[in-house]
Amino acid sequence: MDAETKAFVSFSVFPGIGPVRFTLLVSYFGSAEKAWNAPVGELKHINLGEKLTEKFEHFRKTFDIDEYIAQLETLHVSVLTNTNPKYPKLLRQIPDAPFLLYILGKKTSQPIDMSRTIAIVGTRNITPYGRDITERLTRGLVECGFTIVSGMAYGVDAVAHKTALECGGKTIAVLGCGIDIIAPPSNAHLYHAIADGGGAIVSEMPLGLRPNKGLFPARNRIISGLSLGVVVTEGADDSGALITARNAGEQGREVFAVPGPVTSRYSKGPAKLLKNGATLVETTDDILDGLGVSIGQRRRVQANAYHAHSKEEQKILDALGEKRMQIDELIRYVNLTTNVVTATVTLLEMNGIIKDYGEKEYGLINN
Repeated sequence: MDAETKAFVSFSVFPGIGPVRFTLLVSYFGSAEKAWNAPVGELKHINLGEKLTEKFEHFRKTFDIDEYIAQLETLHVSVLTNTNPKYPKLLRQIPDAPFLLYILGKKTSQPIDMSRTIAIVGTRNITPYGRDITERLTRGLVECGFTIVSGMAYGVDAVAHKTALECGGKTIAVLGCGIDIIAPPSNAHLYHAIADGGGAIVSEMPLGLRPNKGLFPARNRIISGLSLGVVVTEGADDSGALITARNAGEQGREVFAVPGPVTSRYSKGPAKLLKNGATLVETTDDILDGLGVSIGQRRRVQANAYHAHSKEEQKILDALGEKRMQIDELIRYVNLTTNVVTATVTLLEMNGIIKDYGEKEYGLINN
């Protein structure tokens, strides 16, 4: 890790300097490293404040960056600064974007698509109705190639993450605590499932920082900042999900809300959003329409994201991935019986994965 990145990491651990103040320091001194090593007198001169300067001076004298980096390496946690080209483009656009992200997640053959991210959030006290609609929307969005972003809390968050994983999709969990803290502890299995290949765990908080209510608004702005839009499936009118939705609106992102039973207090949050101009959502198509995803784009992505349900399906998809084929040619190519090929082709066509381009010449929908 170079000296500049070490300075970024060191600032991320010090509790008195957030994204806005950090940006001002780097702008004034020219780099994070120079800001970290700036003389006390100069820090006071730029109005960092007497007390904050004293705390900062004590911190940088006592903080062991090498020991901290060793902890990160032991935990297999990587860091991503806002100067790195790999930093999420959507998140970079918000005015108070984190200057550093801690990331836990194994690289897989299916990388996270950061250009197609959507947040699904809501109440911790999820109802059967909320669970059902969250699962349906998550499945539909994953099938259309979206990465699901949420906060790994109880309720809607956990259901969205879990459903995305079950569908073979990717999901990002943004924590309101240190990345090494599993909160709530009951989500330990989910935490490891995401980190072990299902996506990524993300936090701007330093190692060891325990969750508290004051940290969640900062976490929520990252959830919305990473996403093209925010979907609220269920929540009370004082739900934290509404903070995420408000952040989305302020960041120029789309806000979606699911109507629910008027007798349920957990429908009041989405109802409030709908009264304030959020897009009403009944199906995945409502979200895709709101994001401007055309029917053609949806079909192409669905074809690319489709997971074969049998060896026969995979054989046919592999064959048609090379070129379009007449049905007789396809039968010879895959070396399967006529009945198996025609039945499998029919199912794939019904699912919108392949189509007959005329005179029984089949090809993938995006060819």
